[in-house]
Amino acid sequence: MKIGDKVRFLSEVGGGIVKGFQSKDVALVADEDGFEIPMLVKECVVVETDDYNVPLKTAQKPALPEKEEEEEDSRPVTYRAPEIRGNDVLNVFLAFVPQDLKAISSTSFDAYLVNDSNYFVDYLYLSAEGKSWTLRSRGTVKPNMKQHLEEFDKSELNALEHVAVQVLAYKDDRTFLLKPAVSQELRIDTVKFYKLHTFQPSDFFAEPALVYDVVKDDEAVKQVYVSADDIKTALLQKSVPDAPARPKEEQRKVKNNIVEVDLHIHALLDDTAGMSNSEMLDYQLDVFRKTLDEFKNKKGQRIVFIHGKGDGVLRRAILDELKRKYKTYTSQDASFREYGFGATMVTIH
Repeated sequence: MKIGDKVRFLSEVGGGIVKGFQSKDVALVADEDGFEIPMLVKECVVVETDDYNVPLKTAQKPALPEKEEEEEDSRPVTYRAPEIRGNDVLNVFLAFVPQDLKAISSTSFDAYLVNDSNYFVDYLYLSAEGKSWTLRSRGTVKPNMKQHLEEFDKSELNALEHVAVQVLAYKDDRTFLLKPAVSQELRIDTVKFYKLHTFQPSDFFAEPALVYDVVKDDEAVKQVYVSADDIKTALLQKSVPDAPARPKEEQRKVKNNIVEVDLHIHALLDDTAGMSNSEMLDYQLDVFRKTLDEFKNKKGQRIVFIHGKGDGVLRRAILDELKRKYKTYTSQDASFREYGFGATMVTIH
């Protein structure tokens, strides 16, 4: 943030132009009426940045001959982006922040692209309807900064179910290691925007946010997106003869008195050849039921079932089982920091 930037306040309505700094933590922001408001830097987000070609104050120098003075004045003022030690690996995140968390059923949201690296990031932010894509935002995010992409309300959620972020990273003022260009498609679970616990604390925002990985430690974070047509084609082409699946040795873990059970089919079975999607789901639910029955007499025991995000079929089946057969048990999304978006924690009662 610097003098001349246009900012918006995070915790209250308003914003304006940065006119100066009261201290390293407090900016003086001029509103529309010209009044300078002291505001914590961490409570401001830059929505429009000024050029870095701001005249710099220099010490008084002796007068130079006319020719030399003209040559010095013609030199461009350059800017070197501040770097953070150890931040030369590329990390980019797409984040959604509710404007009023207390009114989650009706509030609008802000979308941001977070650049947690020492690189400049040129980006395109797009959404898809079928196979047709629409550009929603484009621009450049400066090193170790976040960029406001758009504001939207609940009526626009359907258009955000399938989005993409394309990024190109570089440094324009020094040499750097080349990073591969990234084109990342994301499937956004719009149901989460109606749930308070969806939005969790993060290092990038003062308020809770829903954060999706785009690039993690220089690697594009691939998210599986399978259409209904792809599933239909795969089922029609299935020609492998049925064979009994081989169960794996149980990989149950206990951490901080919380039992963790991985329900991913590859964690439960060595070979799923010949099994239909329905049969695999039945097997996963059978492991789920057996686990709950095993701990049914241990009141207060917490069990985390790791089911992954995918298309949400297994998660919905688990929640339906809890609602119909285990009404006395409580459930909630497990810790995002520990398990990401794909785990449910059940407490035995």
